[in-house]
Amino acid sequence: MPLYTKQLPGGLSEVDVIIAGGGTAACVVAARLSDALPDLSILVIEGGQNNANDPLINFPGYFLANLAPGSTANILYKTNKADELNGRELMIPSGGILGGGSSTNFMMYSRPLKSDFDSWNAPGWSAEDILPYLKKLETYHGPDEKGVHGQGGPVHVSRGTYTPGRLEDEFITAASKLAGWEAVPDAQDLETVNGAGRLRQDAATCHLHPLLNDNSHPNLHVLVEAQVTRILFDDDKTANAVEFRPNPLFVVADSASAPATATTTIKARKLVIASCGAIGTPVLLQRSGVGSPSVLEKANVPLVSSSPGVGASYLDHNMILYPYLNSLSPADTLDALVYGRMGPPPSLIAEQHPMLGWNGQELPPSSSSRAKPDVILTALAGFPLDPSLNPSPGDPGLGCSAFIPYPSSCVSGSNSKGHVYITGPGIDSPLDFSTGFLSSPDDLALLCWTYKTQRELMRRMPSYRGEVAACHPPFAADSPAACVSLSDVDKVDISSVESMISYTEADDAVLEKWIRDNVGSGWHSMGTCKMGASSSESENKGRVPAVVDFDLNVYGVNRLKLVDLSVVPGNVRCNTASVALAVGEKAADIIIKELGEL
Repeated sequence: MPLYTKQLPGGLSEVDVIIAGGGTAACVVAARLSDALPDLSILVIEGGQNNANDPLINFPGYFLANLAPGSTANILYKTNKADELNGRELMIPSGGILGGGSSTNFMMYSRPLKSDFDSWNAPGWSAEDILPYLKKLETYHGPDEKGVHGQGGPVHVSRGTYTPGRLEDEFITAASKLAGWEAVPDAQDLETVNGAGRLRQDAATCHLHPLLNDNSHPNLHVLVEAQVTRILFDDDKTANAVEFRPNPLFVVADSASAPATATTTIKARKLVIASCGAIGTPVLLQRSGVGSPSVLEKANVPLVSSSPGVGASYLDHNMILYPYLNSLSPADTLDALVYGRMGPPPSLIAEQHPMLGWNGQELPPSSSSRAKPDVILTALAGFPLDPSLNPSPGDPGLGCSAFIPYPSSCVSGSNSKGHVYITGPGIDSPLDFSTGFLSSPDDLALLCWTYKTQRELMRRMPSYRGEVAACHPPFAADSPAACVSLSDVDKVDISSVESMISYTEADDAVLEKWIRDNVGSGWHSMGTCKMGASSSESENKGRVPAVVDFDLNVYGVNRLKLVDLSVVPGNVRCNTASVALAVGEKAADIIIKELGEL
């Protein structure tokens, strides 16, 4: 099993292909290349730890542990303070373990709309072009009346091993009562809007580990707990090596390790692939001398190739989580599992308790009067925020996730107000990182509407008993919009709620401030090294120039490709794991054809 930790064995100083980063798309590419081209030696270098046999990764029910303080499974990138967010800094999570975000995400499998892919205007990347790759990656355990899903792929898409039913049924019924959003058989058919659909398999477990463990792929090497610091180029601007170091986070934690974190260089005979994610990839390019000349000059990095588009755009989804008081039972939510009331994890794992295979989320209704949704709402079976805000820790929690798939400030790489730049030459230098959130007034208005809409939906659920006041806007006590606590349930027919809450101008002002104080990332970073027809500023006429061509080659240098969500040129209506997987599958096909012809 050629998997190494922190350092490579002495005899390994050169391979054919180096993949810098071991996230979702990287795992797909590495596995497909290793399988298709057995004479090709491949090395994946991942900064985080191996995810194999980690119950907090393997069992969906424990996924929140990867977001807890002290977890090393995610990297948290700090943004600049933003006036639009009332002077706040945000912490944007990115997968920091083998498998990347697919090892730590919420496991809500969803796909973009057909129009998302088509709007990219990228030859070879239309919905018609990408659908075969979406099918190739899936083994789909659900209805497929339109024949748009796959069978026999490495990633199993299912409802999991546990479905309590009550929350799901209440959420669908409430959505129907509020706005006529009816249940649909398949919300991931690339077309459906204004409906409700029911649906963790990470990329390392599904793609990489089977090959590492089958003794049939000696050409595949994986190094974990090692950070790629730079990509190196020869005088012809050809990528021919990478420089890496042991990740200090794990050197400190492991007393048996040598304290030094000196860099090591390994050569790539044929290709280097950068796959560090939508935040990690642009900063890796910049540290390597590929980026905007002005950014590199300020950071004291010698210029290898001018590429103004590197890091010059940032796409994401706006998200806020809202908790509610409720009458759910312990069997309806994850709280008892998370707080240990069901027993210690080893015992539950030994008995294979079905709740371990549940992510505590149900149905994403989407709402819009247009061909694309304005908001995606998801019922959360558990308290969704900082446990210190929970009035009854361990008791059944209820929440609603609301994310905006097309914020006006983050629709495409052409209009993004965000950026990701380095400020110094070292991997530990702080970033100049701005999300651009709420830089468009339209986004604030949409988030205000979204708050009111999700609240009306939750009020129509029979288990609703009011709002967790500390996690909602502080409306005046005498306002009709004030938070409520309905403890005397025998005298309140909650299911009969018909009237809409009335909000005054003062309420709207409170709501707007609260949203600026609380809106955050959907953890769906994209678009910082977008693909396109030209990297020239003059040819792009005021738009952010492309960084890679449609075969994912980095403009201005040779034998360097990008394979991750950084290349996506426009936003998408979904949780983005499916897009990262599809990008990996498409990239693998491109690379197999190119290297197979050499």
